[in-house]
Amino acid sequence: MNQINPAKLPNSKWTAIKPNNKEKHFLISEVEFEEDGSVISCKLEAVLSKNEYQIDWTELKDNDKWIQGWH
Repeated sequence: MNQINPAKLPNSKWTAIKPNNKEKHFLISEVEFEEDGSVISCKLEAVLSKNEYQIDWTELKDNDKWIQGWH
């Protein structure tokens, strides 16, 4: 399980274990926070295609789906 500090999510880099549409490398392009610091929403941007996807940020903790950094 990846350990993630929500405050460090913006502009962090991620690699998909099983890429879809040849999209493997992603940046967190946008994160919205509640007043208490909890994450409301999170957007991933594919590096090559620039497609954006809304994601539940807790999915990034799953080692079977994501690796932190670009690999």
